[in-house]
Amino acid sequence: MLKQRIITALILLPIALCGFFLLKGSSFALFIGFVVTLGAWEWARLAGFTAQPVRVAYAVVVALILFIMYILPGLAPWVLGASVLWWGVATYLVLTYPRSSEHWASAASKLVIGLLILLPAWQGLVQIKQEPLGNWLIMAVMVLVWGADIGAYFSGRAFGKRKLAPQVSPGKSWEGVYGGLLLSLVITAIVGLVRDWSFAQMLMGLIGAAVIVFISVVGDLTESMFKRQSGIKDSSNLLPGHGGVLDRIDSLTAAIPVFAVLLWMAAP
Repeated sequence: MLKQRIITALILLPIALCGFFLLKGSSFALFIGFVVTLGAWEWARLAGFTAQPVRVAYAVVVALILFIMYILPGLAPWVLGASVLWWGVATYLVLTYPRSSEHWASAASKLVIGLLILLPAWQGLVQIKQEPLGNWLIMAVMVLVWGADIGAYFSGRAFGKRKLAPQVSPGKSWEGVYGGLLLSLVITAIVGLVRDWSFAQMLMGLIGAAVIVFISVVGDLTESMFKRQSGIKDSSNLLPGHGGVLDRIDSLTAAIPVFAVLLWMAAP
């Protein structure tokens, strides 16, 4: 398993980095759209659809909506605004699971939720890419999420006692969350010092980083909640040793659109 994970990572990492940082405009939107469409194909399975025609149809619908969003950029504020509302709701659903499942148990509800998760992730990346420091900002949100994951892993293993959401993901602890938050804040502070941020900029940067870390945890737990409800371990087997696309981007689907909104709010 470890060998598979390493080989898959070595193959995918350069592809992902080239796609994120070398592609621009429509090519970048198409690259991200392809990843999101694969995620939609996987999500249909989490929604309870095992037949390939249905899963492919859902993926095609998502791809068509992405195309409409691309040619109508004015929809971006609405899409990202809906995402912020959704992740607020998702936090409640995760914290109150399994009782909350009565609100989203139907296949139709799950398909709509899939749109609320996947579409804003695409929109957020497209918006961030258009910023003057777009590539660095994309790297920033990824480093925050990766830092939170790494910090949570080691802190959870060393100090984890209080379960974060035992009905959703028994292995996660509050101590892990705090460890991930601490590492991400340290990374943010180092960046701020290197870039000579003012006190106000540093404060806003640390608050923003904390928001991103917590919402990335919600993104991770949300996919875990739907997988647990569906009795599925991995979203698919597309990535040997890693599960599916959704398994790799679950935290980012929450962090990216919220990060994009924070950038808008911070703009002069």
